[in-house]
Amino acid sequence: MAQKPTKRFLDKTYKISGAEAMQELYDDWADSYDVEVGENGYATPARIARALRQLTDDLATPILDYGCGTGLSGAALAQEGFSTIDGMDPSPGMLEECRKRGLYRDLIELDLSKPLPIAQDQYAVIMAIGVISTGAGPASLMDVLIDLLPKGGLFGLTLNDHALADPDYPAGVQRLKDAGHILRVEEYGAHLPGIGLKSMIYLFERQ
Repeated sequence: MAQKPTKRFLDKTYKISGAEAMQELYDDWADSYDVEVGENGYATPARIARALRQLTDDLATPILDYGCGTGLSGAALAQEGFSTIDGMDPSPGMLEECRKRGLYRDLIELDLSKPLPIAQDQYAVIMAIGVISTGAGPASLMDVLIDLLPKGGLFGLTLNDHALADPDYPAGVQRLKDAGHILRVEEYGAHLPGIGLKSMIYLFERQ
């Protein structure tokens, strides 16, 4: 029996805009996402999970994996020993795949038209891995997420080459610096080497 061909969407993700269109794309992509990004060597989750592990020894600290997708970021965090991870994502299809991993304490479907269902200081660490980018999460999301942390909390985000080329995103990083938050990690490296794409990882300590 012939193998079912993998549905491919990677080339579309950087060309689409709007929350509804983006959610539809990720729902369609959910069952083949891991295969396609895996074929292209998706490296960013492991890079930033390793960096986070260098900053904290509290492996039970509650972590929010914002925009968790199919759970590749959660898998990278778990690989580093972190054990209390919640995920949030607007795509039901992605969350269905994510749930199969059995890594998350809780999974929440986001309604992007409403305020985030997160209490102040609920998490000591918030990670937005592969989420804040052109066509997906706006640069303003950086401010929203870091403001939910307690003082001393850690905020991790990544910007791929497409986001780095859009002035709004580096300006967002500069806003966090200007607000007095401490940049603990800034590292440029592999993102999707199969298509020649790199990313910057950042870890801020909230002040």
